[in-house]
Amino acid sequence: MDPSAYPIQTLDLDFQGEPGVIAAFLIRSSAGPVLVESGPASTYGALEAALRRAGVEPSEVGHVLLTHIHLDHAGAAWRLASLGAQVHVHPAGAPHLQDPSKLLASARKIYREQMDPLWGALEPIPAERIRPLADGEVLRFGDVAIEALFTPGHAVHHVAFRLDGAVFTGDVGGVRIDGGPAVAPCPPPDIDQELWMASLDRIRAVRPQVLYLTHFGPFTDAPEHLDGVERSLRGISAWVLERMRAGGSEDGLVASVDAYARGYLDGVAAEDGLARSYQLANPAFMSAAGLARYWRKAHPEALASS
Repeated sequence: MDPSAYPIQTLDLDFQGEPGVIAAFLIRSSAGPVLVESGPASTYGALEAALRRAGVEPSEVGHVLLTHIHLDHAGAAWRLASLGAQVHVHPAGAPHLQDPSKLLASARKIYREQMDPLWGALEPIPAERIRPLADGEVLRFGDVAIEALFTPGHAVHHVAFRLDGAVFTGDVGGVRIDGGPAVAPCPPPDIDQELWMASLDRIRAVRPQVLYLTHFGPFTDAPEHLDGVERSLRGISAWVLERMRAGGSEDGLVASVDAYARGYLDGVAAEDGLARSYQLANPAFMSAAGLARYWRKAHPEALASS
């Protein structure tokens, strides 16, 4: 089905000056505008501008649906909540929106001096502005009904949202930019390959006609796309395991994962620019750390195998 058949508009947040890396999605309902994802606080100005170009004042957004609380998806939610929006999120993510101190401390360890330029400020959201979701519940906004599907694997608090034949996949549906391949982003600390595979099956089960990826935009080849994400996850996970078994350092893993990711892009048009966009959406060092932690935590026996 043509994505234009749905009351959904993709808003490009121009992350780090690059188009086509991070999206938010505007849903027009008879009860008013609904937003899926807020993007990071660093792109809130771009979000405001995109909303206004769409004829929507930011204060008119009554509801924000977050697939998970990673800063590229949820960092600006507090700005919208301060204007009156209700923020809908997995119950395991809700406490970190109300008190983001642990989230901030963890992110600063990873990003250091790049924290503020990349993600901007993060402030608490009052409890009354946060609405924890239930798995399978249907949210009704006038003439629009959206089902929440708990889909762990990328993060324990991950939710996909279904609007008729359209599914907002967050990161469990992978990264796919401008004609490039579907790849699985694997940051720490919650990567779980088995749960991720089950979540892909759950999305397949609702037979989506259009997938809306935060990184980036709508795709109508849902079965092929989801198969591509699964291949990517299995492939990069096995690649990391092989190098960990060989005794490679985590610093060495970063270079290996970067080379592996660039291998995906071989033969793709505009490779250099596309590689930068993929790195912004899915940094190699994050997947190296996330998958190393997964193997050490979930399958230490695999590291001992020959």
